[in-house]
Amino acid sequence: MFSSSSLFQSLSCPEINYCNRPKCVFSHNLDILPSQHVLNIPVQPIPQKTATAAAAVPRPVPSKRPFHNIAQGSSSSTNGTPPPTQRLRVGTMQKSVAVPAASHTSTGVPIIRINPAQSQVAIPVRQAMLKTVYDHFLVLYDTILPLNPTLASEHALRQEEQVYTKSTKLTYRNAVINSIAALKRRPIPTSISHPSVGTEEDLAARAESRKKLDDLRVTRHILKSLVMSLEDLQTWGFITEVPEGLGGDQPTAEGKIIQCERCTQPYMVNNNPVSEECHFHWGRLFTHKVNGERMRSYSCCSKPAEESGCTRGHHVFYESKAEDLHSRHAFSFTRPPVADIEMDTALDVVALDCEMVYTTGGMRVARVSVVDGSGKQVFDQLVRMDDGVEVIDYNTRFSGITQEEHAQAALSLSSIRESLDVFINRDTIVIGHALHNDLNTLRIVHHQCVDTAIIFPHRQGPPYRRSLRDLAKEHLGLTIQAGGGTSGHSSVEDSVATLDLVRWYVLNKLKPAAKT
Repeated sequence: MFSSSSLFQSLSCPEINYCNRPKCVFSHNLDILPSQHVLNIPVQPIPQKTATAAAAVPRPVPSKRPFHNIAQGSSSSTNGTPPPTQRLRVGTMQKSVAVPAASHTSTGVPIIRINPAQSQVAIPVRQAMLKTVYDHFLVLYDTILPLNPTLASEHALRQEEQVYTKSTKLTYRNAVINSIAALKRRPIPTSISHPSVGTEEDLAARAESRKKLDDLRVTRHILKSLVMSLEDLQTWGFITEVPEGLGGDQPTAEGKIIQCERCTQPYMVNNNPVSEECHFHWGRLFTHKVNGERMRSYSCCSKPAEESGCTRGHHVFYESKAEDLHSRHAFSFTRPPVADIEMDTALDVVALDCEMVYTTGGMRVARVSVVDGSGKQVFDQLVRMDDGVEVIDYNTRFSGITQEEHAQAALSLSSIRESLDVFINRDTIVIGHALHNDLNTLRIVHHQCVDTAIIFPHRQGPPYRRSLRDLAKEHLGLTIQAGGGTSGHSSVEDSVATLDLVRWYVLNKLKPAAKT
């Protein structure tokens, strides 16, 4: 036996109740319980200026955590001890999609901002390829970037994202190179609505949609359910009967006091008006919220409705009453069909659009464009003003017509009407957007009308109308009337857009029974 030197006397004997050892090395003192074994570990006191002698007294530390302190089935123990860390269930974790959020450098180059762990391709590699794609979009969009400065950056980012989504780590680089090669083969776009504008997916989607529209030739039979009733025509401002009187007896209002359409101030109509005497807003009022309050501002300058005009120009006037329009130039019905149908040159369906200018005789038509039911242009002419009528404002911002271009107009409105009789008779369905404006300025009374402003109604109902530009963007993916406030609209482009909207409606909204 070895001498214990009383080393175990501080520990209670595990067989204290039946121990027969004559000299047990453990203690048989009942004050020491088995569940309270402690180790006296001296603790070095933390030096403090206010430390006392009691701070140096060793703290008893339990040799084991007591079993009763572990709270089974609960998120926390009763004495504040945190529960054991739970094992993560890896099988339920989902991989995040590496969709980039873009920011831009001062030079316009887009920068990919995503978590590197979410991308299967190294971010520096993707950023380098994105920069190359962006550089080629800059070259492609050179002519349209001044009016759309962020277009190259936006399309480059989307193009890279689309390529990444369809590629693997091994095929990504070659896929980007192929997309760049496709960019080089595109023709240079001349406008934002050009077929070359967009990513590869944009072009493919437009091509598929375009093919469906082009394959559909609208006929009178297909569109009969969309033709407006006589009551609807009257509700939406169409003139359905020729006003009484000779017509055309007062082609100009020169010398009369009339309220200006732009600034609402009365003025005397003059064929040589004072320049910049009218202060007005050329944009429209729109409602939006600022700090929770409804505000009405102008789209041209974002100024509140009560602010004075942001633009200077000429006083102009606009007439809408049938008798007033009739006195400037006489209304007439479209011609009846020829008895021998085979000899009639009129078309079943046409789409029509006009551009207007301000004159001493009010707002008058200055350009007329017509396309047939397949979208083929059949007529596009400038209109010479009637004798005694002088142009006050060419309204180029919207009409797209300049003084130099209009000087080449050879046909008067009467001659234009005779030319239109070749394509349009009383049975021809005429398609247009806010068509009553076009027919009224042409002085045409026609009852077979399909109006895209009616078949695509405004959410607030009449008399509100959605713009042709918004409808083309939403349903056709086309950007029209994108002259940036300087070059104006194109009546050929607008007439094709109205026809395409009707074809889209026939394909997507018209009931199958109505198509047959």
